[in-house]
Amino acid sequence: MKPFLLLLLCCFSFSLMAQTTPELTYEIKGLTADSASKKALDYTTIGLKTEKNIPLKSVLTKDDGSFIFSGVKAGKYVVSVISVGYKTKTIPVELIGSVRTRDLGTILISTKTNQLKEVVVMADKPIIKQEVDRISYDLQADPESKTNSVMEIMRKVPLLSVDAEDNILLKGDANYKILINGKPSSMMERNAKEVLKSMPASSIQNIEVITTPPSKYDAEGIAGLINIITNKKVDNGYNASVNVSHRFPAGGPGVGGNLTLKQGKFGISAFGGANSAEIPITQNGTFRTTTGTNASSLSQFLTRESNNKNGYIGGELSYELDSLNLISGQFNFNGNSNESISNQNSELSSSTGSLQRYNLAGNNLSDGHGMDASLNYQLGFKKNKAQLLTFSYRFYDYTNGQNNLLTSSNQFNYNIADYNQVNEGGSAEQTMQIDYVHPVKKLTIEAGLKAIRRKNESDFQFMSLNSTSGQFVTDPTRSNVFDNTQEVLGAYNTYQYNTKNWGFKGGFRLEQTTIDADFVSSQSQVRQEYLNLIPSVSINRKLKNMSNINLGFSQRIQRPGIYQLNPFVDRSNPNFESSGNPNLHPTVGSNLSIGYSKSKKGSFNYILGYGLFKDLIMPVSVFDPVTYITKNTFDNTGRARLFTLNVNVNYPLTKKMNMTFNGGLAHGRVHAMVNNILVRNQGLMYNFSTSASYRFEKGWRASSNLHFNGPNLSVQGSSNTFFGSSFSVNKDIIKDKLTFSAATSNPFSKYRNNIRESFGPDFFQTNNNRVFYRGFNTNLSYKFGKLKSAIKKNSRGIKNDDVSNSAQ
Repeated sequence: MKPFLLLLLCCFSFSLMAQTTPELTYEIKGLTADSASKKALDYTTIGLKTEKNIPLKSVLTKDDGSFIFSGVKAGKYVVSVISVGYKTKTIPVELIGSVRTRDLGTILISTKTNQLKEVVVMADKPIIKQEVDRISYDLQADPESKTNSVMEIMRKVPLLSVDAEDNILLKGDANYKILINGKPSSMMERNAKEVLKSMPASSIQNIEVITTPPSKYDAEGIAGLINIITNKKVDNGYNASVNVSHRFPAGGPGVGGNLTLKQGKFGISAFGGANSAEIPITQNGTFRTTTGTNASSLSQFLTRESNNKNGYIGGELSYELDSLNLISGQFNFNGNSNESISNQNSELSSSTGSLQRYNLAGNNLSDGHGMDASLNYQLGFKKNKAQLLTFSYRFYDYTNGQNNLLTSSNQFNYNIADYNQVNEGGSAEQTMQIDYVHPVKKLTIEAGLKAIRRKNESDFQFMSLNSTSGQFVTDPTRSNVFDNTQEVLGAYNTYQYNTKNWGFKGGFRLEQTTIDADFVSSQSQVRQEYLNLIPSVSINRKLKNMSNINLGFSQRIQRPGIYQLNPFVDRSNPNFESSGNPNLHPTVGSNLSIGYSKSKKGSFNYILGYGLFKDLIMPVSVFDPVTYITKNTFDNTGRARLFTLNVNVNYPLTKKMNMTFNGGLAHGRVHAMVNNILVRNQGLMYNFSTSASYRFEKGWRASSNLHFNGPNLSVQGSSNTFFGSSFSVNKDIIKDKLTFSAATSNPFSKYRNNIRESFGPDFFQTNNNRVFYRGFNTNLSYKFGKLKSAIKKNSRGIKNDDVSNSAQ
């Protein structure tokens, strides 16, 4: 009996111990992030299932992408990550042993793709994306990028338009800055229009229109910034594309391409291109009438033909020392040459008869080249990888040369000897910058310091033909050497705060500008100093049905560039003189905008804006009744206000057909003092473009475009309206590899007349510039290579956007 009682007592004791000793449990935690941007994903569903796929529990990730499951028993499980727009990811987990916490680390999930094996997906990628302070246009989602140049695609980008002379306008304004991959580029600062015409759109990923630039950007660019993104997210391995094209009758052959390469910690992304364009003979006309005691009438007819060559190459390099230290660099090289031959007939008359007649033959040679290179060092921090400190240095240099020989004949009351104008000009700058990013939960704080030293130079000579010696002799009264230096010291501080439905960006930038101008030949100097405090605020509110409202306010400045400052007097037309003004100072403008966007089946964007500007740098024309010469220069004489409405719609009419509409409407009013007389101008400006594309079977696609531009106003004139059209077809010969495209532009009209009317207190003038309009283009594009994992790039770097595009 005693042995039995002892055994029963032991069993009872073990039973009590089993009831009082807790069972081992574990916890599972981790982070979720976008595989491309590495940004944390909040409100992502994390599911926990048994190995037999029986659901147990689920949680949502927090704002920083983190999640945790507590109180999980030992065993085998499956963790699933589910988020709208992303591929579902599953991770097997086994909980055993004494380690109670299983950390899955950062789980990267990728966006869903629209194609599986050979299944043809009928839906198109969204082309337009609205963010808190910018709009992004995805060129890779636009089938016309395989046929057109970047300049032609610009017409479809929200808030952008292209005028009669192929100048890009942002909300109807030419005062903006163009960046390449978020950084300045010598080719965009020196020769943007020609480069964009030659750059194949297929080499570009996105075009961002930054409507309310945050304070980390320099304050220049009254209308905003345009950021062209060329580099793609690249992986271990390589890929590349080559694009060849030919345009005629006005144009020529062109080639472009890009390359991305990554091997281990080293990566490179590069792009480049070249083209040659011959412009056959076109005719231009200038007609001017003047009033007053010496009333006159001027008629000029000019023919011109030209040959242009242009080339460029740029890229980025990156080397990751370790997870916290990154070295990267950028480079750009570009060059161009232009040769044009012109013949002009000119007659000046009055009520009493002819006052002057002459024929003028011109031979103009110009060439230029530019380069820029930068180096960045980025330091991360172990406690928070989003905390960054970046040191950057950039060197930039470009030169332009001009040689214009003019020979006269059939003279009447024309006593000017044959002459040659030579101008060698250029600009160089050095920039140093420090940026710091400090995240605190939902708040991101950024601060930085920047110093720029810029030097502009011009050596211009006017040489007249000595009839006795037959040699050209320099005229010292019309020649000069001009040096201009600018020093800009800047400091900024920005704050960004995001919640589930709200986004806030705000900050300020303080800039001190010192300008010194030295006229070496005339021994005179100009010195200016300015201090500007520039605020910037952006607010975004997410609404239902994938819609949102944006509100933005910013102040911007426009500093004069070398072309506006350079006092070189262009006398290539004896009845007109054009020069810069070294006494110009920066312009300040205030912009307020409110926008609504919706992206569901299609995308819809509406933006209302108001701008107020003072001391505008404006072109000014004054007629001299004694010499009968119109003198053109620049002056800080304008005040203006501008109301704008921009609409962009991208909508799939069917599974195979897509339609886009891009339009802008503005009412502007400007007044300025011209030759001590108040001049006013106001009116309605408008533009729109619409396009449709249809996808056929077997890789064929056809597209059509229509665009209409209304008048473009300035303080002393306006331009005429014009209409354009284009049609294209492309075929995927080898799927996602080889594509052939053909297009025609403006097939119904051989020429376009660009008419610009200008006026002053005592004159009225009409310029009619005829250009080739009808054109044809063929294009062949080939892509090759294979990639596996992404290149790491520095998050901050130098962005010299303090001299606007209008300075070119």
